[in-house]
Amino acid sequence: MPYSNNRPHGGSAISGLDLRQLRYAVIAADYGSIRQAAEALLIKQSTISRSIRQLEDTLGVAVFARTSGGVQATDAGRQFLRMARSVLDQMDMIIAVSQANGRGESGRLTVGFCTSLTTGNLRATLLEFRTRFPHVQLGTIERSRARLVTALRNGAIDIHIVTGDAPSFYSKVMRLWSERILVVLPESHALAAQDVVYWTDLQDQTILLSQYDPGRELEGLLTTKLTSTSDRLRIERHDVSRGVLKSLVAMGLGLSLVLESDIGANFPGLTYREVRDGTGPSRLEFAAAWREDNESPPLRDFIKLLNERYPASFPV
Repeated sequence: MPYSNNRPHGGSAISGLDLRQLRYAVIAADYGSIRQAAEALLIKQSTISRSIRQLEDTLGVAVFARTSGGVQATDAGRQFLRMARSVLDQMDMIIAVSQANGRGESGRLTVGFCTSLTTGNLRATLLEFRTRFPHVQLGTIERSRARLVTALRNGAIDIHIVTGDAPSFYSKVMRLWSERILVVLPESHALAAQDVVYWTDLQDQTILLSQYDPGRELEGLLTTKLTSTSDRLRIERHDVSRGVLKSLVAMGLGLSLVLESDIGANFPGLTYREVRDGTGPSRLEFAAAWREDNESPPLRDFIKLLNERYPASFPV
C-alpha cells in the first residue's frame, strides 16, 4: 500500500500541518478503514484516529465521513487527499535523493514506473541489471505519470518506464515491450467459465479502474473497443492502488482490467482471463524515457541492457 513504509512516525510541520497526519490520512483513505490502516502500520488505532481528528481541526473541514464499515472521503476530503499525496510524493523523493547524495552514491540509478513488479519484463530487467552491476545503488519509485514526469525533469529519477504513448516533451524515448491486457474477476463470475473474454463481453459489466496509470490507457482502450455500446458502459474510477482495486473486485463490486505483469500478485477468489477482439489478444505498449543531458554511467548501462533484452526496440 502507498506510504505504508517503515518511516519514523515523528513528522515535520509544514504550514501548520504535520506530515505524519497527511501520511495517516492517505493510508486510511487507501484502506477505507482506520483500523486496517493501524494494523498495516503496526500502531494503535487510537493514534491514527486522534491524528486525523487533529488534522481536520486544523483544516476546519471533515476529511472523512465515518460509518460502521470504515471511512469514506468527503468531497472536500478527496481534493485534500489528492494534494496530500502530491506533497508526500515530493517529500519522499527529496529525502531519497538527498540521502543518496549525502552518501556520495555517484553510482546510482533511479527508475520510475507505474506498473507492477510482481512479474514481467520490468522485474526481469531490474534483476538482471542488479546481477550485472551489483555495486550500483538501484532505486525504484512508483508514482502516477504526472509525478514521474516532474521527477524526471528535476532529476529525481533517471529513467521513466511509461505505458502507452510517451509524451513528445520527453528528451529521449525508446519503445520496449508490450503486455497482454487481462480482466480480473471473481472465480464465481459467469465470465470465469470462458477461456478468453472478448471486449463485447464487458459491455454490461461494471468496470473498476484506478485513476493512476495505466488506468487511463485502459479506459481509453475500453471505450474505443466498445464505441457502439459506449452508452451502456459502467466505469467507476477509484483513487486507490491496484491492490486495493483487486480487493474491490473480490468484494463483488465489479471487474477490472490489468496488464499481465500484475498476475504475480494474486488474491484469493480472483482469476484472470485474456481480453481479445476479432484479431487476437489486446496489448499495451511500454516505452522508456530519459533526459538527453543525463550522462550518468549507470543510466548508459541500463539503456544498453534494454537494447540487448529488447532488440526490436528503437528510439522515437
